[in-house]
Amino acid sequence: MDEGRHFGFDAAAWRRRLRVAQGAEPADLVLAGGNVVDVFGGELFRADVAIADGVIAGVGDYPAARERIDVGGKTVAPSFVDAHVHLESSLVWVPEFARAVVPHGTGAVVTDPHEIANVAGLPGIEAMRTAAAGLPLRIAFTVPSCVPASRHESPGADFGVDQIAAALAWPEAVGLGELMDFPAVLAGEEGIAAKLGVSAGRRRDGHAPGLGGAPLQAYAGSGPGSDHESTGLAEARAKLRAGLMVMIREGSTEHNLRDLLPLVTDRTYPRCCFASDDRDCHALLHDGHLDAILRLAIGNGLEPLRAIRMATWNAADYWRLDGLGAVSPGYAANLVVLDDLPRVAVGLTLYGGRVVARSGSLVPGAMPPPSPAPPILRDTVRLAPLKVSDLRLGPADAGVAVEAVPGQIVTRLVAVEPVIADGWAVAAPGAERDLLKLVCVERHHATGRVGVGYVRGFGLREGAIASTIAHDAHNIVAVGADDADLLAAIATVAEGGGGLAAVAGGRVVAHLPLPIAGLLSARPLTEVAAAYAVLEAAARNLGSPLPSPFGLLAFMALSVIPAARVTDRGFLRVG
Repeated sequence: MDEGRHFGFDAAAWRRRLRVAQGAEPADLVLAGGNVVDVFGGELFRADVAIADGVIAGVGDYPAARERIDVGGKTVAPSFVDAHVHLESSLVWVPEFARAVVPHGTGAVVTDPHEIANVAGLPGIEAMRTAAAGLPLRIAFTVPSCVPASRHESPGADFGVDQIAAALAWPEAVGLGELMDFPAVLAGEEGIAAKLGVSAGRRRDGHAPGLGGAPLQAYAGSGPGSDHESTGLAEARAKLRAGLMVMIREGSTEHNLRDLLPLVTDRTYPRCCFASDDRDCHALLHDGHLDAILRLAIGNGLEPLRAIRMATWNAADYWRLDGLGAVSPGYAANLVVLDDLPRVAVGLTLYGGRVVARSGSLVPGAMPPPSPAPPILRDTVRLAPLKVSDLRLGPADAGVAVEAVPGQIVTRLVAVEPVIADGWAVAAPGAERDLLKLVCVERHHATGRVGVGYVRGFGLREGAIASTIAHDAHNIVAVGADDADLLAAIATVAEGGGGLAAVAGGRVVAHLPLPIAGLLSARPLTEVAAAYAVLEAAARNLGSPLPSPFGLLAFMALSVIPAARVTDRGFLRVG
């Protein structure tokens, strides 16, 4: 099947499309009588969409077809394109991610697989690439640029310039992944120079949380063309002026859309698109994917056709995904039929000219045979023996704390008065103090390194929670009110080959094993989402007021997001 502009030239398929477009031969499929979204002109118009060999042959009046679907005035639009996502945040393996998002109208995602790369290096990404083959979803890769995210984290694998060059040669690679180590960029470090050199001529994804003024000018002038880290309107406007494509993020933990939507005007909208970044299994199952982001945007005042363009053409055009993002001749017939445009109610999803999902469910035969994760991604948790005494916090290191910010992944650095017992700083749970232990344990090479600090904002009255999802090096991160429970939660996730756990009084009250690289489950989305909901509820029962305690916990060791973190190398001030 010739799939349009991106996929090369097939003379026979081209000549057949010529005949179909001119009415000399019937189309394979015609979507008849729809209101077609013109992403270029910003309007709707009534027309048929004729498809031949998986490609749109023409948009107009096409009565002749081998198969005809009367869409009865419903909206026909390009399928949606996620401009920046980490598939691993779904907690499910690649085919199951596709099963989750395709019925919601997603036709393409640009994923930065730096989560799996931090654990398993290039072979980990190759496993994801293999699993993506044949899916009814275009999975484009940006090649991770910062593994580890900075020198303050300890990953499980090396991923340097040689690995970047190898992956950039893949046809699925669309550019360099987010340049997260912005301090290294601003310092002009040699390692960054080498990565910029090997990616010359390719798109480079940006990551510049909180940058403004001269540092932003220096960063934007170094080659990144986009950014998805803005949390405020002034920050996003400054990045737009600096020439960056502003990807408006709305994830499960990062809720930025409402604050950034005023940026989108008649003049600016061509330089804005949408990114889910990190969307967990519960959100995918119960809310959706880009369709949910579009509903939120439209519900907050964004004109529907403008929203559709931002979620289709703008993202595809930025990433040079030729043949995607428009309902026009020569483009891939990756389409959605919306039963209701303002509600973004997806009735049909088409991929390569075939209906692959109908009314929220995949159709039989839409998915290829299962592609399980390979053995190299199993048994990735390697811990040195750990004792309660390893979790001690010295008084000299206890005068500051990481303060979590609900709805954001940025944190605050706050001064605190430590609570001392037997010569050590201890947790002080409860509303008055809300001082808990934040622990990060190296889990890839059994080094025994443990970082310990104070954290405020998780609100646990008792117990502990732990996770092997710990951006970006994915060591073990844990928060707790009691050292013994911290140790038990850490041991629980390690024994399961990775995962999430909640412990209280020495008893495991909830546990989700994630045996694929310590990041993913091989189980269906419905089962994983149900287990994840139990975990979140367990954390709230332990006292946390956060809407997603485990979602926020996953970012507490990320060394490239301001303003404070704890990694396996200790307490860290960022920015």
